[in-house]
Amino acid sequence: MTDYSPLSLNVPKPECRPGDTPDFSRVDIPAAGTVRRPDVDARAEDMRDLAFTIIRVLDDDGEAVGEWACALSDEDLARGLRDMMTLRIYDTRMMLAQRQGKTSFYMQHLGEEAISCAFQKALQKGDMNFPTYRQAGLLIASGYPMETMMCQIFSNEADPLHGRQLPVMYSSKEHGFFTISGNLATQYIQAVGWSMASAIKGDTKIAASWIGDGSTSESDFHAALVFASTYKAPVVLNIVNNQWAISTFQGIARGGAHTFASRAHGFGIPALRVDGNDYLAVYAAGKWAAERARRNLGPTLIEHVTYRAGGHSTSDDPSAYRPKTENEAWPLGDPIARLKAHLIKRGVWSEDRHKQAEAEITDGVIDCQKRAEAIGTLNSGHAPSPRDMFEDVYAEMPEHLIKQRHEVGY
Repeated sequence: MTDYSPLSLNVPKPECRPGDTPDFSRVDIPAAGTVRRPDVDARAEDMRDLAFTIIRVLDDDGEAVGEWACALSDEDLARGLRDMMTLRIYDTRMMLAQRQGKTSFYMQHLGEEAISCAFQKALQKGDMNFPTYRQAGLLIASGYPMETMMCQIFSNEADPLHGRQLPVMYSSKEHGFFTISGNLATQYIQAVGWSMASAIKGDTKIAASWIGDGSTSESDFHAALVFASTYKAPVVLNIVNNQWAISTFQGIARGGAHTFASRAHGFGIPALRVDGNDYLAVYAAGKWAAERARRNLGPTLIEHVTYRAGGHSTSDDPSAYRPKTENEAWPLGDPIARLKAHLIKRGVWSEDRHKQAEAEITDGVIDCQKRAEAIGTLNSGHAPSPRDMFEDVYAEMPEHLIKQRHEVGY
């Protein structure tokens, strides 16, 4: 009889822990402009290589190079830069507000601003995003009122969700932003279902879903890919690989796959990997995938390679599980600094103009915050009515809820 050694499990470990020297040598980064751009109607099997590289447009000198370089105007790019700056300044103010007890919770987007701000420009009015909690740039880039966002953060009387949703979990049908689900990954299959419904109705609207690297280990992620592939749903499936799922590094969720994008291959879905800190690359990839969906060519999966520079949330201390200097070592740089350098290279931006824009945006954000706080914050001012907890659930309220509502005086 053969003697076997005791069985054991493999638990992946990150390359760096607190106190170690950050090392991103595992991230294979091609030179900007070197990744090919296939025809929009190319077959999935003819572009398998694009799941193992990174589409990049902006080079180290701020030039837009290669086949993915898009024809965005100077005005569009300047607006994109301002969108990202607005999101970052908004983050700073809301993080401070949480520390001051004006809201219970917040999640910032530091280092990931290009992904949502650029992708939104690839969509059309009526398209629907099914986001997670780190895509507020979709709202900012689509012109959603910032004061309304803040009222939702503060859960005050003007909160459109009436205090019934966790801060940062926005919702706006008009702006193509489906209500965020706290149960992560549910939005993936919801987006596929929504896009299928659009096709069944003979509509022209497409859906875009969003998920983090950690949540790709959820069963809903795989179920969504089955339905999207089988029915060729008009949907763009985005994975934001920011290297960390709360305190767990991305290797835990990768399941031995070479890249997250390569998971699409098992379902016959074309996949791209894109530099998530490159505004032009994100826009180009998003536009390409959206065009496939609009032409009834089916789904596309996009892995956005980026880095979560801040903590997971205001409840998280990343220094407990990664080196404090790891963000500085991230090789794809800062998305705002990179687009700024590109605009300066084009001669339509300058350091002085950038400082002026920062001051203008900061003043605007502070003004919105003052107006929102005047209505109320978590612990002061006007809160939503308790009556609201009974509304918007049933078309006709059941007798037992009417009774409960009366018992609390409404």
